[in-house]
Amino acid sequence: MTARHDLTRALSTPGPPRRVADLTGAEAPTLPLRDLPPPRRRGWVFRLVVGAVLMAALVVGGTAFRVWQVARVDDREPVDAVIVLGAAQYDGEPSSIFAYRLRHAEALYEDGLAPRIVTTGGGRIGDAYTEAEAGRRYLIERGVPAESVIAVAEGSDTLGSLQAVAARAEQDGWSSALVVSDPWHSLRARTMARDSGLDAWTSPTRSGPVVQTRETQLRYIVRETAALLYYQLTHASVDTESTGLG
Repeated sequence: MTARHDLTRALSTPGPPRRVADLTGAEAPTLPLRDLPPPRRRGWVFRLVVGAVLMAALVVGGTAFRVWQVARVDDREPVDAVIVLGAAQYDGEPSSIFAYRLRHAEALYEDGLAPRIVTTGGGRIGDAYTEAEAGRRYLIERGVPAESVIAVAEGSDTLGSLQAVAARAEQDGWSSALVVSDPWHSLRARTMARDSGLDAWTSPTRSGPVVQTRETQLRYIVRETAALLYYQLTHASVDTESTGLG
């Protein structure tokens, strides 16, 4: 009876931490169970990580949905001005993306939605023309009266251009505007315009290279989602190169 009692007692008594041998034959230390975090704490950390991941996914997904949603909106209401966001130009000739925007702005002007068109966009070192100047020339050559087209060449990205336009609007005494850009750029451009003090709405182009294929559309939605989140966090544009999507 005594031997059996001693055996039971020996089996139930915790011994020192066990050591196991690794593949090289050396013994690897193992922590006593008391050194591991309690199960309740490990569960709390896991839930926190999962919650953070889900929250980030909701924010990104919700922003992407808003980019897509606003891209489908065309606010064709009378305003004080139509603002055309700049894109690349080559020695005074607008790129195809820029030309589609300018033609869309021209159509809005001809429909009587605004008495003026504002072209925007700076230039690179060595350029003979800024994007704003190239856009103004293009519209005048297409028959828009010169006095109805204002070139605002300040700004090296979307935010800088819209801030310069807002300053010009305050100087000239107008405030409401339709912002013309590519569909996926509309939400970020509208957000920046309103933050700059403009009563801004959007009328995006429906043709051109940016909207030709689903692959292109998806790429721009992803890009604009990231760019808008970056702006909301930093109040700065993603880049400083004037492309109309900065």
